[in-house]
Amino acid sequence: MNYIKAFVIGGLICVCAQILMEKTKLMPGRIMVILVCTGAVLGALQIYEPFMDFAGSGASVPLTGFGYNLWKGVKEAIDQDGFIGLFRGGFKMAAVGSSAALIYAYLASLIFQPKMTK
Repeated sequence: MNYIKAFVIGGLICVCAQILMEKTKLMPGRIMVILVCTGAVLGALQIYEPFMDFAGSGASVPLTGFGYNLWKGVKEAIDQDGFIGLFRGGFKMAAVGSSAALIYAYLASLIFQPKMTK
């Protein structure tokens, strides 16, 4: 049941992003920023954590989960370190995901040897 719930919730988040892509003139990068900011705002409003407890990976894997993760890191770092935590917290919580994305993108570029197009 957990897999079905995660699949449906994650799919609905992706459907919302796809609707934004199809029905608006927003570029994909801006839609990604909207998703990250939405996760951060919902986290600040204390809505995203109960949603993530309910949906599991369906809410933590999409970009909204990344935004929530950034917000959570900043909040914990501010509570622990004060003002400097505002700059440190997001990096600490997002380091693993960002590092993995960079490493896998580099490995993919080595395997597939991309070429510049005109």
